[in-house]
Amino acid sequence: MNGGGKVVCVTGASGYIASWIVKLLLLRGYTVRATVRNPRDTAKTEHLLALEGAKERLKLFKADLLEENSFEQAIKGCDAVFHTASPVKFIVTDPQTELIDPAVKGTINVLNTCKKISSVKRVILTSSTAAVLVRQPPLGPNDVVDETFFSDPSFCMETKLWYPLSKTLAENVAWEFSKENGMDMVVINPGFIIGPLLQPTLNFSVGMIVDIINGRNPFKSIYYRFVDVRDVALAHVKALETPSASGRYIIDGPSMTIYDIKETIRKLFPDLCIADTIEEVEMKEFIYKVCLKKVKSLGVEFTPPESSLRDTIISVKEKCLL
Repeated sequence: MNGGGKVVCVTGASGYIASWIVKLLLLRGYTVRATVRNPRDTAKTEHLLALEGAKERLKLFKADLLEENSFEQAIKGCDAVFHTASPVKFIVTDPQTELIDPAVKGTINVLNTCKKISSVKRVILTSSTAAVLVRQPPLGPNDVVDETFFSDPSFCMETKLWYPLSKTLAENVAWEFSKENGMDMVVINPGFIIGPLLQPTLNFSVGMIVDIINGRNPFKSIYYRFVDVRDVALAHVKALETPSASGRYIIDGPSMTIYDIKETIRKLFPDLCIADTIEEVEMKEFIYKVCLKKVKSLGVEFTPPESSLRDTIISVKEKCLL
């Protein structure tokens, strides 16, 4: 029990990654204060309250990213804060309201509260490889991506890549804030995440696997990378438990073609009907290498892609989402 007696806060706790972080923290003996938009919305909270250890050591708090001080009650008395709350959308009508404000202002609100509360020793921020990979000239097969790579906000704007823009701006303001205020902050930058769902609804990245099964090609691309949600959640917890952890940690899976993904699913689930229609591939192919040395140094082992795909599909079938 690493977390015996320690109190931590997880923002946006009903989300896909956050739910797994909460599960792991409870299993490791932490007391968890989880923020959600509406604690009375059982569809969003039931799966959290059902976790092992939740009865004894989980408390839900209402908080809103855009409301100043709304995280204060949840964070008061915490040793550490995991800030995962941020919208994930790739199709938006009003990027500022739907993505950028909640991502940027939400991050500032949470960090401001952490600064005020002296018990908070470390903040772990969930960013994304979206804040790493979008740059000019685009990444090529000889590029080895590591933690020094940042997406270029002006290029994100030009190309209307609003989600990468929101993640990049939020991460940039977080680094600025933490440097100005001498805050101990660690950032995790995961790629697209798959693996079993704890929440009852389909999230964006697992929805991509359902799309592929249904014959769609979500990003009209040949190459995809997926990392397992359990590995990502563990990276967050290890970022808290490893005193020397600092800076950013990229966590991403191996590059697979959409054909490999379908072939693997076919092998695992011979009875599953996998549609053949694949839309035209439009994207200029995006192949690059990723250096994972840093995240492995936290003691994170990687789940093989086959296992992640299998567990994802078992989970979406159980939840009748496929």
